[in-house]
Amino acid sequence: MTVAWSYTTTGFTFVGKSAEEIRDICLAAGLSGIEAAPPLLDRLTDAEVEAYRRTFEDAGLKLTTFHLPFTAADDIASFYNTQREAAVATIDYWMRKAALVGSTIGIQHPTTTGYDVAKEGLERYLGHISKSLEVLLPTAESLGFTIAIENMLLPDGVCFCSDPDHFRQILERFDHPSLGFCLDTGHALCALGDRAPEVQDVMGDRMVAYHLADNAGDRDSHLAPGHGRVDWATVFRKAAERGYDGTMCIETPPFAAGPNYSVEAWKAMVDDTAKLAATR
Repeated sequence: MTVAWSYTTTGFTFVGKSAEEIRDICLAAGLSGIEAAPPLLDRLTDAEVEAYRRTFEDAGLKLTTFHLPFTAADDIASFYNTQREAAVATIDYWMRKAALVGSTIGIQHPTTTGYDVAKEGLERYLGHISKSLEVLLPTAESLGFTIAIENMLLPDGVCFCSDPDHFRQILERFDHPSLGFCLDTGHALCALGDRAPEVQDVMGDRMVAYHLADNAGDRDSHLAPGHGRVDWATVFRKAAERGYDGTMCIETPPFAAGPNYSVEAWKAMVDDTAKLAATR
């Protein structure tokens, strides 16, 4: 099986660094770019965002994915329409910024709460996120953008989009070309344990992005791949079988002393992740 994907890393690790500094780390470490994030572009004008984009593009790097906001106020499945509509407006704003910086995929948390679906009702979540997606998906399509809903976690219960069946339900309601999914390996392990591969199967051909993170299964500790209990052989085998050829975001810092990680540490993280894929 052929590995057709490339590796990026999360832009949140680089908050406070210039585009040029981030570019140089990517080039030295063998990263194909970063997953852009709001703090990197906050307060930049549209012209400055486009210049930020060119810094990477001129070096042959990608900003394909963008992590859309996920604070408590950004809940697109909120049961309070006032909050939900404000969240939709925020996501709309950042999708447009993401498109300016060259991103074509936005990673979207389906909710920003950890409430138990068994208590709150799956139908309520589906109804409210549907109202939001009915507004956001046409905008995404006009931008040539895909909204990738990410699987979530709640070790002590089942929160919205932590169970594979929730994604089946979303697929039944939305057959839209601008709707996709993002697999977070760390979330899947915490939420499902040995059943973690099921969510990757349900996402299927709609999977347009990956968040690679490891942990011990008890908390979302964001360890670099290979330093926890994620079944990497299965993750990468399933990706290869589907012919995935996008970017995979290593959503962790290096497994090294920080916060000012050396270029060698970044390169070791990328090399170690590539070795995990090679031994799938």
